[in-house]
Amino acid sequence: MLKKVLSYLIPINIHRVKSALSKSLEVTWANGELVLDSENANYSYGSLQRILRLGLKNIGFDKIIRMDHILVLGVAGGSVVKTLVDEIKFSGRITGVEIDPEIIKLSNHYFKLDEIQQLEIVIDDAFEFVLKTKEKYDLIIIDIFQDTTMPNFLYENYFTNRICYLLKSKGFVLFNTMLLNEQHNRRNEKYLSDFCTTKYSIKSIPRIEIHNELIVIEKRD
Repeated sequence: MLKKVLSYLIPINIHRVKSALSKSLEVTWANGELVLDSENANYSYGSLQRILRLGLKNIGFDKIIRMDHILVLGVAGGSVVKTLVDEIKFSGRITGVEIDPEIIKLSNHYFKLDEIQQLEIVIDDAFEFVLKTKEKYDLIIIDIFQDTTMPNFLYENYFTNRICYLLKSKGFVLFNTMLLNEQHNRRNEKYLSDFCTTKYSIKSIPRIEIHNELIVIEKRD
């Protein structure tokens, strides 16, 4: 409890571990809450939870609560899962895909992800998972980073087309991106301009927490 109180004054690290995939992972008390960070980025809770909550609010909590199955690509500490279950009161199925088993170990211990009965965790590469899954989803949340780097496959047409194929009618994609330089800005602009707007509506929510831009895609039929 003392660490939690002191964290309003200064962040207090309580656990640090090396991961072959994520390099450094840290669990820290910050402003009275536990957060999961990589070396240079917030992975779960803290600012990331605020960012994704804003995206979910933009879609509409009333719509989300009526959905049946949500896919989360990039679970990390599971802050978006906690928002879905604890705040929105979503009661359907959640499938979470995370490539790094070390992150899931931390998340189960510190954030109690394994106590969420409607959540199924799959340890897999997100690209491989979306190729293999036979399911269709009402909402697909993409939140995949390696520290501050986004894998290139996230912007490849094949991956984007596959994600959209996995959407149910009137389904949504919530894509969290990071913009650190002008090249990243152009990358996102191209992604938005290349999208097929006859079958999908697409919009961006720019400059959240300085460096993040959310992209929201809705399937029209």
